Amino acid sequence: MTNLVIVESPTKAKTIKKFLGNGYEVTASMGHLRDLPKSTFGVEVNKGFEPHYINLLDKSDLIRKLKDAASKAVKVYLATDPDREGEAISWHLAQLLGIDINEACRIEMHEITPKAVKEAVNNPRPIDTNKFKAQEARRIIDRIVGYELSPLLWHKVMRGLSAGRVQSVAVKIIADREKQIADFVPEEYWTLGVMLKEKGKELQFLARLAKVNGKKVEIHSAAEAQAIERQLPDLQYTVTDSSVKPRHRRAFAPFSTSTLQQEAI
Repeated sequence: MTNLVIVESPTKAKTIKKFLGNGYEVTASMGHLRDLPKSTFGVEVNKGFEPHYINLLDKSDLIRKLKDAASKAVKVYLATDPDREGEAISWHLAQLLGIDINEACRIEMHEITPKAVKEAVNNPRPIDTNKFKAQEARRIIDRIVGYELSPLLWHKVMRGLSAGRVQSVAVKIIADREKQIADFVPEEYWTLGVMLKEKGKELQFLARLAKVNGKKVEIHSAAEAQAIERQLPDLQYTVTDSSVKPRHRRAFAPFSTSTLQQEAI
């Protein structure tokens, strides 16, 4: 009798088996085993958006092997990836294998090293239903958006197009931004500056014109700029204050889906 550990990747399964040694069998689910049906809507909208899951046909043999292995195991550990999708796969595995989701059956491996794998096995937890529900809600939204909007695209634009939870919003953002660009009315403006340096020193710096007689300057034509420019050589310039400060700038963090959308706006 052995303990059974189920991961997603067959390559990962081989490595973990080496770390755990005798007393453990490690196998892979190869991703999702259940999903909403492709041929029907699969969501009871009028019953609290209740999903109808089915076993994937191309995973029938694998499901049969997993059930057989689980029936012979002393303990089954669900070691799918530590994210929403992984939590959902573990939840569906529990349904298929008759495992109580409230028992300590779920383990997380954030790195595949001997220490991390053994720590995970020694610290199992129940399945996080909140994380699973987050994945389930996303999957249901995908189905509702895709099945409701895609036929509209086929009718209005071209058959074969698809609408999704992410791409539909992204297209809307791009369309709104393009409209802003098309509606933009350009306005001419000019800036003026002088290069200054202290007497007897070579260091120069650029001073940009900001105010004239205490009022903010807005220059909208070449004629206005030239009129002010003609006055500049006859003026005296005084630096009233200066400071030198170190400045540190960090590299920008990589985009996430949400920050990419925010930047696009």
